[in-house]
Amino acid sequence: MIEFLHMDDPTIVLVAIGLLSIACQYIAYRLKLPAILPLLLIGLALGPGLDVLDPDALFGSLLFPMVSLAVAIILFEGALTLDFDDLGSHGSMVRNLCTLGAVITWLIVTPAAHFFIGFDWAISFLFGAIVTVTGPTVIVPMLRSVRPNSKISNILRWEGIIIDPIGALLAVLVFDFVIATQHPWSHAFLTFGKMLAVGLGVGLVSGFVLGYLLRGNFIPHYLRNTAVLTLMLGVFALSNLAAHESGLLTVTVMGIVLANMKDVDVDDILEFKETLSVLLISALFIMLAARLNVDEVAALGFGSAMVIVIIMFVARPVSVFLSAWKSDLKLNELIMLSWISPRGIVAAAVASLFALKLELAGFEQARLVVPMVFLVIISTVVFQSLTSVKIANLLGVRVGEPNGVLFFGANRFTRLLAKELLSKDIPVQIADTNWDAIREARMENIPTYYGNPISDHAARTLDISTVGKVLVVSPYKQLNPLVTYHFDYILGSGSALGLSTNDSTRSSHKVSMAYEKKLGLFAEGITYGKLVGMVAKSAVIKTTRLSDEFTMADYSETYGDRALALCAINPSGAVHIFSAGKTITAKSGWQIVSLIAPDKNESV
Repeated sequence: MIEFLHMDDPTIVLVAIGLLSIACQYIAYRLKLPAILPLLLIGLALGPGLDVLDPDALFGSLLFPMVSLAVAIILFEGALTLDFDDLGSHGSMVRNLCTLGAVITWLIVTPAAHFFIGFDWAISFLFGAIVTVTGPTVIVPMLRSVRPNSKISNILRWEGIIIDPIGALLAVLVFDFVIATQHPWSHAFLTFGKMLAVGLGVGLVSGFVLGYLLRGNFIPHYLRNTAVLTLMLGVFALSNLAAHESGLLTVTVMGIVLANMKDVDVDDILEFKETLSVLLISALFIMLAARLNVDEVAALGFGSAMVIVIIMFVARPVSVFLSAWKSDLKLNELIMLSWISPRGIVAAAVASLFALKLELAGFEQARLVVPMVFLVIISTVVFQSLTSVKIANLLGVRVGEPNGVLFFGANRFTRLLAKELLSKDIPVQIADTNWDAIREARMENIPTYYGNPISDHAARTLDISTVGKVLVVSPYKQLNPLVTYHFDYILGSGSALGLSTNDSTRSSHKVSMAYEKKLGLFAEGITYGKLVGMVAKSAVIKTTRLSDEFTMADYSETYGDRALALCAINPSGAVHIFSAGKTITAKSGWQIVSLIAPDKNESV
């Protein structure tokens, strides 16, 4: 059986790795786990476990350039998310964690690696820089299960997004310096200076040139994604030719420049790169895990456990508490922030590439960096996933069931309803792929998300920690079912509801019976067209409070067919959405939010 599995055809292996990577992503999605765990298990099983996958023997001299190009794409995609406005707009705590906190972690972990594992100082500094990266791919799934308060959730989520490119940039700079130290010190500084000059210079120039081309629409829209990817890889190779090992710094700087240029829309590019990165990261992680050597892991000894303890229980708390200087965060919130800091796939990818390059350069200890980074990833992800819910409950920072509403569709109806709910202190967000509609919502001070709410970008940046219901009220017939299914699974069955569809829509788009069961939002037969039509005919959103003197029966008698009950808010503030086949028993003290058409009998 093992002999049968030992495939020597690179094509078959690549396809198998691709299929396994998607399977791991799906398993992680179904089990609501960080994807890194099943990917790691598959890689370990195929590599050191069954010995059926040996990337070095299979790909030979192609392994290094494959990993190098994949990491370049991953770092470029991460850099595209580093908008400096985000660094400041999400508070001093996020900014401090991503700057001061990263440096503190680096300076604490470096001597720990030197004294407890025996890494020389150059490798210790590199290892310390690599493990400053957390990453949203592991943070976001953990936050969904832990459900800390919004303050903690926002800090952790944005730290994960922003620290990715910053930590990677730090690691690249340290790596370049380590490579430069192969020469005598006088020459080492010249070599490092050349790397910096080329990396920063080529990155800045290429970033501005590409941004200018995109802003001026000189590249046809259908070629934008392909052109950006190809040009980025070309700049990466050119930079490496100009100065050895400067390419990763170049593409990181290039991505940061694009992310911060005015009037340059990188959303489409980012979505494409995210799709590519999911496949690259997944396949890369399986291959990297398969390269792990059990003997090398054992060689790390007891010192590796001490370093992991220092990373989780010394470096993280110190960086959090110092970053929170003069902030309004409470002690229990700071402890929770100190507890959650899992390392992710980017750390593994960067560590593996650097280890390959350093081994080729003659650094013997480089082979131990990858197993040590993998141990940090496994330890932080598993330990914190298992304990964070209990710690959050113990500290009293875990919120109850979320009560907010996410609308998909930024039309006039959803804006009216969102404003009414906001006035009742109900958390609300509106998502849409139409910029003009989103702009209208923003002008009315409604929290928004511009883009596809089920994209990878949304998974990282769209805060759904307060969302209990998703109302799909959009004209996008192809996207509506996908959004409904996605959030119905993420938030729980019955959490996502869509409007009824007319008969012609059902026949032309073959709406499945399973999807039809998720329809009937507000009432049977209420379609998108009907809602928009009612609003266009001056229907208004109105809230009616029930009492012993004015019951639900009185409400129905007063408004009759003119009123469409949308939701009910009970005295504790919980929102109950009306839908076909669902009975809501509203009592005294409840509020009924309705869309009420004008009375035709009233004089104008």
